[in-house]
Amino acid sequence: MPGTQLRGLLATIFLALLCAFSVASIAFGQESQANGDDPGTSEAVQRGAYVLRAAGCYGCHTDEKGGGAPLAGGRALKTPFGTFYSPNITPHPEHGIGAWSDAEFHDALRHGVTPAGDPYYPAFPYTSYTGMTDADIRDLKAYLFAQDPVETVNKPHELDFPYSMRFTLGIWKTLYFEAGAFEPDPAREAAWNRGAYLVRHLGHCGECHSPRGSLGAVDPDRELAGNPLGPDGGKVPNLTPAEGALAGWSESDIVWAIRDGLTPEGDYLSDSMGEVIEHGTSHLTADDLSAIAIYLKSLPPLSGP
Repeated sequence: MPGTQLRGLLATIFLALLCAFSVASIAFGQESQANGDDPGTSEAVQRGAYVLRAAGCYGCHTDEKGGGAPLAGGRALKTPFGTFYSPNITPHPEHGIGAWSDAEFHDALRHGVTPAGDPYYPAFPYTSYTGMTDADIRDLKAYLFAQDPVETVNKPHELDFPYSMRFTLGIWKTLYFEAGAFEPDPAREAAWNRGAYLVRHLGHCGECHSPRGSLGAVDPDRELAGNPLGPDGGKVPNLTPAEGALAGWSESDIVWAIRDGLTPEGDYLSDSMGEVIEHGTSHLTADDLSAIAIYLKSLPPLSGP
């Protein structure tokens, strides 16, 4: 794949991913509580609000510059492949997801397929979301379905040939995608497992902070080692405890950075990470922030870009 095309794919994934950092659900540690709830209860909606807030889905699914309604989609993602438009995820029965069943919503996140059974483009980070717990998925749906429906028509993607041929995505998924919920490591403490869940799945940090192969798939052997071809051509930093990365950072330093945007050197994180912090990680609980730090500091150090 030419370098400009790969860069476009990475930018598409990251921008679509700003949906993200945060899908940090509280249900991983409280799944037994969620299992007994009716999906429409206020408790489920409140937990789903945390999932959505943590995920930063607002940023991806809201066309603020165009004056769009919250979560009604339409944000343009321009790439060398063409332009992607984020979908309306309000509960409008025709133009949003209001007609989706619980199973269809679950399959979108776990398996990366539309209600019609078509594969999603990997700009939607289902490759990470597949690890979400069933409880988190239920709570997120409960929150979305509790919002006001917005009658905003979804814009079709404007993709160049052959990227417009969605069936080719099935080949990509066969090569690079394996569905399955996160399984805690019984040899690790609860905080470590929570951090792994947040970083690798809900927050899907590796989608941006990992190098990718020629077809745009994350290199599994260098997860979180940084990305030399990040959004807008900039480098995305290494998140492992390697020299020049997080080796000199304490767990408290990491918490300060992802909560307040302040690095140990006194600099403030801005640009794309600033948006992630503002809409996502700054709203996480103290326990979740600590869990992320514990997990990142436990990783093997890898050389970065």
